[in-house]
Amino acid sequence: MKFEKTKEVLNQLVADLSQMSMVIHQTHWYMRGPGFLTLHPMMDDFMDDVNDQLDEISERLITLDGSPYSTLREMADQTKIPDEVGRWDRTMEERLATLVDGYRYLADLYQKGIEVTGEEGDDPTQDIFIEFKTATEKRIWMIQAHLGKAPEIDA
Repeated sequence: MKFEKTKEVLNQLVADLSQMSMVIHQTHWYMRGPGFLTLHPMMDDFMDDVNDQLDEISERLITLDGSPYSTLREMADQTKIPDEVGRWDRTMEERLATLVDGYRYLADLYQKGIEVTGEEGDDPTQDIFIEFKTATEKRIWMIQAHLGKAPEIDA
């Protein structure tokens, strides 16, 4: 079979993007405080972007004769992005820092995908990974800037 390592990364992304969507949803639902009127609708954009990535990643996996995870149990069992029960006592800064952690993990996974697709010669999937890593790094930069911090992409 061709592109086995690539398909593994793609399916890991299916689980992790699904989880990231829930982390963003939780931020969206449980936020309170300064910046709410700006940040609340921004989370809709973040969710749309993650869901668009999830769709393209899943469709690419199917194109390569793979089978994306498609149940909540599979995704929960496979994701490497932690979750926690929603609560009201977290600050906006803490919530946004959680998003940055998730986005950093995704950027690293996209980098792994870039390397694997290079090894396996799957240029079309590599292009997808490069595009999504770039978009993810931009999200990190934007959230970090809101928090008054440097992007620390190269840390």
